[in-house]
Parts: sequence; structure tokens; C-alpha cells
Amino acid sequence: MLGTIVNCAAVIIGSALGILFSKRVSKEISSVISSGAGVFTLIIGFSLAFQSNNIIYLALSLIIGGIVGTILDIDGKILAIGRFLERRFGQQGTDDSDEKKDSRFAYAFLNASVLFSVGAMAIVGSFKAGTEGDYTLLYTKSVLDGFMSIVFAAAMGIGTAFAALTLFVYQGLLTLSSGFLKPFVSSFMISEVTGLGGALIVMIGINLLDLKKLKTANYLPAILVVIGFVLLDPVFTRISELFV
Repeated sequence: MLGTIVNCAAVIIGSALGILFSKRVSKEISSVISSGAGVFTLIIGFSLAFQSNNIIYLALSLIIGGIVGTILDIDGKILAIGRFLERRFGQQGTDDSDEKKDSRFAYAFLNASVLFSVGAMAIVGSFKAGTEGDYTLLYTKSVLDGFMSIVFAAAMGIGTAFAALTLFVYQGLLTLSSGFLKPFVSSFMISEVTGLGGALIVMIGINLLDLKKLKTANYLPAILVVIGFVLLDPVFTRISELFV
């Protein structure tokens, strides 16, 4: 758990630095930071998405997962969590309306949680920490997440820091259960989950650039769908061979 704790601390410290920086700049500079963060996030998302080896699994997972998430209204539930955290820990006395402030806080929390949790480093790093006691990969990830949290917090606010809670639960569970899960996690699964996560990060970048308002949280079930496709891949392969 040491690697995960260090990773969470890096996100919190980076977020604090980003918030302090954002308070010292004008609205025009803040807009520039937000646009830069959007482009930066798109670059990260595309680089991860291209790691997918099966574009059909990626496309079907996004569509099926998006439908399931919309039916379950995951986005609305995340907003409710954001409002709760905002009431308990958020700053008071801003000029923003409560609705706008809640939305900003909740989506900073959501977007940062997705950004810091998806990808091979989170999965492989947690497994290496749990099974081998090797924290090198998680320490490297901590440095990267720390810098990204500075940019994200400067653009989106304090909700970014609370992504450390998601990170602690997600990577902590992966680390603790690594001995049981590792035999089921292949390089193919890691590449497909990473690719799907990259697609979600692209959605975050689109939101940051105000190109279109996408409810990213509603697509989170796509991660489970793509895992299902990977586990069933040998069955699909055998079926396809029957028709060749």
C-alpha cells in the first residue's frame, strides 16, 4: 500500500499547488490553462487509446457501456457525490452559483479520478507492489500524476484533490487482491483496458475544450464490458474458426 499512499499524496500536493497558482492569475490566463489542459488530456487519451489491439471490442464496449451507464444514470450519481463533498469540504463565498460550483467540483473529481486510475501503470504497478513488493512503477506514476494534478487543479479546481480517494480505493484494492487477480490479467487485457481508458480520457479532453458536453461517467461500465470481451475472446476465436 506504500506506493498507493505516495501516489495519493502526490495528487493532493499537486492539486494544492495548482489551486494556489490559479488564484494568482487572471481569468484570461485561467482560460488558457483550461485550453492547454484540454489539449494535453486529448494527447494522453489518444496515446492510450491507440494501445487497443481490437477496435471492435473498443467500439462495442463504448456503445454497450454507454447505454448501461445512461440507464443507471451514473453521471447523476457522481454529481450527487460531488455535491456532498462540496458541502462538506468545498470553499464558500465564491461568485459562482451553487449549481455551477457543484458541477465544476463534481466533474473535477470525476475527470481526475478517471485520468489517474486508467492505464497500464496503475494496473501493473499495483500488481508488482502486491506480489513482488516492487514500488518503482507506482513511484514513477506518482511523479507523473503529481504534475498532471497541478494542471488539472489549476483548470478545474479543488475537486481534483479528492480524486486521491478514488485512487486510494482503486489501487489499494488492486494491490491487496493482486495475488488472486494476477493469473487472470493478460497483456491483452491490459492493452484493451488501457485503450478503453484512453477513449474515456479523450472524452474528458473534449469536455475541457467545450467542444461538446459528454457525460463521461455514463461510459464507465464500458471497462467491465471490454474485460468481458477479453475473457470471452477464446470462445469468439473458436466460433470464427468454424466459419472459416
